[in-house]
Amino acid sequence: MKNNRLIVALDVPNIGEAEKLVKLLSPLVEVFKVGNELFTASGPSAIQMIHSYGSQVFLDLKFYDIPNTVGSACEAAVRYKVFMLNVHSLGGKQMMFQTVQSVHKTAEELGIVPPKVLGVTILTSMKDLDLKEVGITKKLEKEVVGLAALAKTCGLDGVVASAHEIELIRQKTAPDFLIVTPGVRPVWAAHGDQKRVMTPKEAIEKGANFIVVGRPITQSPSPLEATEKVLSEIG
Repeated sequence: MKNNRLIVALDVPNIGEAEKLVKLLSPLVEVFKVGNELFTASGPSAIQMIHSYGSQVFLDLKFYDIPNTVGSACEAAVRYKVFMLNVHSLGGKQMMFQTVQSVHKTAEELGIVPPKVLGVTILTSMKDLDLKEVGITKKLEKEVVGLAALAKTCGLDGVVASAHEIELIRQKTAPDFLIVTPGVRPVWAAHGDQKRVMTPKEAIEKGANFIVVGRPITQSPSPLEATEKVLSEIG
């Protein structure tokens, strides 16, 4: 039986490696994440490959550009029937509004269910000092919560945010506002370049709707066993 709360990040360099993982894990995993590395290497064929195994796609390209450009890019993504896509909340209100309008208009024209549109808040590799270095003086938690509230105002379906901010985001948004949490690391896995991490169980207990796990699964000697361990942890 597939689990629809675990998203496996296919942060691999080519479609061949991605397909090995999808073939192995698709009986257990409903959604796979296609990010910049795989999409740059393989393009839309990566999305089509995942669909061929009966799984869905979270297109994690973090669009961040002028409103018209982002809207057009998201229209193209809708045509590939992805389950989720994301944009940077720091792109501003107009960019997020245009994204939502473009996504829903295109989905209606195609007669399909629109993908969930998520706003990226602050990357889980960043801490307060990193924000100061790029001119953001607010404390990280306040910045994340503010961006989440703005994303909701603009009609986005949810946000991508660290588990550390889940409860604060929930207080400022709504019970049905989606929170997708990367930077999730099982206790048996290395943290790598992630700084604000929690275990899968902790993230779900905090209120994450979905958790994203990449290297602890994809770089494991046994990706299937690692997936089973994560699924056992989140129940």
